[in-house]
Amino acid sequence: MRTGIIIFTALIMTACAGTGRKAAITTDELGWLAGELASDRFAGRGTGTGGDSLAAMFIKRELGKAGTGPFTESGLQPFRVSVSVEAGTGNRLSVNGTDYLAGTDFIPLALTSDSELNAPVIFCGYGLTPSGDTLSRNDFAGTDVSGKWALILRGYPESNPSDAGYASLSSDRIKVLNAREKGAKGVLLVSGEKWDVADNLDKPSRNESTSGIPVFQVKRNVADAILATTSVTVNGLEERAAGPGSSASMVTASIVDARAQIIKKEAVTSNVVMMLRGASAPEEYVIIGAHYDHLGMGGPGSSSRTPDTVAVHYGADDNASGVALMIELAERLAAMKQRPARSILFVAFSGEEMGLLGSKHFVENSGISPAAVNLMINLDMVGRMKEGNGLQVAGIGTAAGLRDTVLAYADTTALSLAFTSEGYGPSDHSAFYGRNIPVLSITTGAHLDYHTPMDTPDKLNYEGMIKTGDLLFGIVNAVAGRSARLAFTEAGPKEPTSPMGRRRGVTLGIMPDFAGNVKNGLRADFVTPGKPAALGGMEKGDIIVSIDDKPVSNIEDYMFRLNQLKPGQRVTVEVLRSGNRELLLIQL
Repeated sequence: MRTGIIIFTALIMTACAGTGRKAAITTDELGWLAGELASDRFAGRGTGTGGDSLAAMFIKRELGKAGTGPFTESGLQPFRVSVSVEAGTGNRLSVNGTDYLAGTDFIPLALTSDSELNAPVIFCGYGLTPSGDTLSRNDFAGTDVSGKWALILRGYPESNPSDAGYASLSSDRIKVLNAREKGAKGVLLVSGEKWDVADNLDKPSRNESTSGIPVFQVKRNVADAILATTSVTVNGLEERAAGPGSSASMVTASIVDARAQIIKKEAVTSNVVMMLRGASAPEEYVIIGAHYDHLGMGGPGSSSRTPDTVAVHYGADDNASGVALMIELAERLAAMKQRPARSILFVAFSGEEMGLLGSKHFVENSGISPAAVNLMINLDMVGRMKEGNGLQVAGIGTAAGLRDTVLAYADTTALSLAFTSEGYGPSDHSAFYGRNIPVLSITTGAHLDYHTPMDTPDKLNYEGMIKTGDLLFGIVNAVAGRSARLAFTEAGPKEPTSPMGRRRGVTLGIMPDFAGNVKNGLRADFVTPGKPAALGGMEKGDIIVSIDDKPVSNIEDYMFRLNQLKPGQRVTVEVLRSGNRELLLIQL
């Protein structure tokens, strides 16, 4: 596979050599740009890595060659991101006075707090609680974990059909939050033999917001030491807990004294921001964006669809294709004899794969008023146009007449357009829509190579990218040049899927701040008119700090609270608004 990529890239480079860059969007130049970005040289462009920094400099250089100039002095907009967590040197754990070895017998998980606890241990089955009308299991029934450690099995009872619905509610985080809700001051997670025969410890490689209590994964020998006075083992309890309606919860006679410590690692990454200055209204803008980050080397916790494979995730379609087309579009626009009235910004975002971090940072720190932006166009995965020439265009409902503008420049003999009105979606345009900026999101759709090492440049449809580029050129030239401004209209958002796999159910009707820009609360970046939150008086920018007097510190807390609510229920939601606390009554 790698040899094929190198040969393909070499052929593209040979085709480009000696001919010079052309103002027209060409397959040769698209192929060379995408081939470079999706090469071993940038090692998958993982956010905050060396490959990420090299890719940013490459994109800045190519946008400069295309005829654009830096929007800021350097053309880069740096920001810090948390890239991983590691176990600190201060971790310790003992069972009834016997010490165990960190990294060998136990390990802190990324969601732990840096804290310690000396307390008795209660075994709480799988740590599951009732949910909805069909899932009635309560592994905390009959036990009091207040102030104690909760020892919990990982996974869920797969052999019991009545508990199959718990598959989406069996993450470590949900179990920890369940235990914390019951009063536990610490959680010990252990894998039964049926869940993980190898009894592996998971390294705390992913950055997660803290649960507020110490959390460890322990190996079965540690859990069996805790259970020594009960005459049962972890494997025996796993067998018992898998039975219908059985949680196998019990009090142990053991005391665990432990301290958790993790070290969060940060790195610097950058958005690339370049500009074509407008002829007569340079302080008004059209923004064209595409994220350039990808999954680096993949592996566990990377969102790779092949998490057991540590290899370069080339990200040719996701999203070298979008960046390559953006650069080619910049070159074509820069070559026009007469510049449009408005300035055109070209922004290559970093951190998209980690939660739209780069686009959120841009809209909050660019110094550009949202009212000065006529339109934002996002290019994400535009390189796999399939037979039938289908192109998905989302956001046409975010401005009056936007659909007509797109159709006016669409060659319907070359493209089959599928329209969506909503302005919210799982890519960088959402950050702009949340600021009342009209948006268009352009994509050719997902495919089986998505988020795998098989997303390589030889599979891109460069002719299809040219067709997309022709459409974009007409749209951008029009909205950047015509005197009339686009009038923003609210369209959505389409509710996002829970990051924890929560089943569809209760929703407040907000777009939450997934990037966690606010500490000790969750900001509502958009409040959908007519939905429960809006009807209850919630406003865009409100910071949710509690639901029904239960704390909400981050996105995970928020989703956990929603999972406990039922349609038709009336809840109180406490928010911070302009520094003041407000209590809202919301009917679900």
